[in-house]
Amino acid sequence: MTKMIAGQALVKVLEEWGVNHVYGIPGGSINHTVEGLYLEKDKIKYIQVRHEEVGAIAASADAKFTGKIGVAFGSAGPGATHLFNGLYDAKMDHVPVLALVGQVPQTAMNTNYFQEMDETPMFADVSVYNRTVTTADQIPYVINQAIREAYRQKGVAVVTLPEDLTAEEIDYVSPKTPKVVENDYSQTINPEDISNTLKMLKEAKHPIVYAGRGLLGARDTLTKFSEQFNLPVMNTVPATGVISTDHPNFIGTFGRLGTKSGFEALQHADLILFLGSEFPFAGFWPKDLKIIEVNNNPYDIGKTVDVDYAIISDAKSYLEALIDTGETLPAGDWLKSNQTNKANWDKWLDKLAKDDSNGLNPETITSKMAEMAGPNDTYGIDTGNVSEFGVRGLPMNKNQRFALSGLFATMGFGVPSGLAGALSVPDGQAWTMSGDGGFSMVAPDIITEARYGLPVINVVLSNERLGFIYYEQVATKQHLYGVDLTGADWAKVAEGLGGIGFTITSIKEADDVFKQVKELQESGNKKPIVINAVIKQDDPVATAFMPLDAKLYGQDAVDEYAAKYHIDPSVQPSLGEILRSKGDNL
Repeated sequence: MTKMIAGQALVKVLEEWGVNHVYGIPGGSINHTVEGLYLEKDKIKYIQVRHEEVGAIAASADAKFTGKIGVAFGSAGPGATHLFNGLYDAKMDHVPVLALVGQVPQTAMNTNYFQEMDETPMFADVSVYNRTVTTADQIPYVINQAIREAYRQKGVAVVTLPEDLTAEEIDYVSPKTPKVVENDYSQTINPEDISNTLKMLKEAKHPIVYAGRGLLGARDTLTKFSEQFNLPVMNTVPATGVISTDHPNFIGTFGRLGTKSGFEALQHADLILFLGSEFPFAGFWPKDLKIIEVNNNPYDIGKTVDVDYAIISDAKSYLEALIDTGETLPAGDWLKSNQTNKANWDKWLDKLAKDDSNGLNPETITSKMAEMAGPNDTYGIDTGNVSEFGVRGLPMNKNQRFALSGLFATMGFGVPSGLAGALSVPDGQAWTMSGDGGFSMVAPDIITEARYGLPVINVVLSNERLGFIYYEQVATKQHLYGVDLTGADWAKVAEGLGGIGFTITSIKEADDVFKQVKELQESGNKKPIVINAVIKQDDPVATAFMPLDAKLYGQDAVDEYAAKYHIDPSVQPSLGEILRSKGDNL
């Protein structure tokens, strides 16, 4: 038993749970929590961000990269409200985050005091655990329970801390209960579910796997299953890397951030093995196919799309049970045609990367990032068109980690996720990729990367446009309004904030700049880098609907689409054409 202020005891609990850094900005209502961080500064690193939103997003990104809880704090009033963007990102993507929220002293509560707000109801919707402490002695207990609930329910825990209580001296005893955070979902699978799955797979002509975040960490199992049963694999965008992106059975994803191979596979599939996901756009899948959904949360089954067969199980255990049957499916024309279609798509992206005749293509930049990729690198990708380029072009073929704002889709995710990558995965290079719209929201925190010697490489795709929304306004025949951006020299901004800045406008400059960046890496550089890549304003190829099969959509639709996106159907034929050339009577 040791006497200490409750604010220090709070930090001791974080240490017990393996937390090694916390984000936030000091304020009058959270000063003794910050004092606790000072007293424990040899054990936990305090990261002073320039906006609480950045801290909360970085905490969410910590959890996405590592599975371990992220922690951020804000003072009463504006400090608290600034946390919401990052907390909702964590809520929507089901990752554990702890928010420490300052509050005025108890004696001042309910008196219309400066910055006083009734914070408990404010956080009710975003949280899985939401408490305001009422005594100093209970602070360690409440923090401990908050962390447990954040892990158990995969969400946000909020603890509101009246400032006078964190200042009180208490007796602190380190709890003996083990800090168990791993949920063991291994279970006995119903044999009937396995036999019925095998029956449906064997009856299907064009089956595919659609894998979600529930299979993150189970790459070897998913890969073995795909190879044993000779099935093409797609993944949701937040699950990028659930199977190696260079595996021949991987065919991409579906939707606006997708691939030609992913879109077309769904148009011809007759069975989807839908694993560990609540993919919100599943409702846009074709209606005439069968779906087997596997999820350990019964509430998620059938939430986004009606299914034909429901299995309550974690996806990894389910796949292991199928593997253990020793059964297999032949490597027929369905798999081979999908592999060909994906290979053609990849060649087309490579062609774009080598062409700057009408301006710089984003594919040039992602190809350069891929060339420099290390085995443990982290990629934090912002929201917008930049998400499309990141999903399509960045390698997830070793132990790289990928994070973006999935269901919440907040702009400004990039730079904070770079902080998280550099701090949580120090043995890899932290990368961020943002559009100029998202980057401008959080650019001041480049100074945070500089302050702590975090050599994050921040790539900005600059086109002076909110490209994702521009496309929507065009598609819905609206007036183009509010989507143009005033440009800035982001390389100079980086230099002004203590970083190193480069500008790229051509392939030659890309070659030169990435060579210099690699040299900086090898020399032990500790400054953040901003690469301002000025790209052309063309829309990325629209993959939510790709009418490239004349039999399905008519030749006029094919010609119009191919002309708009400079696709040569003779070089990149549709999946339907590939299948029909092999005698598949579609």
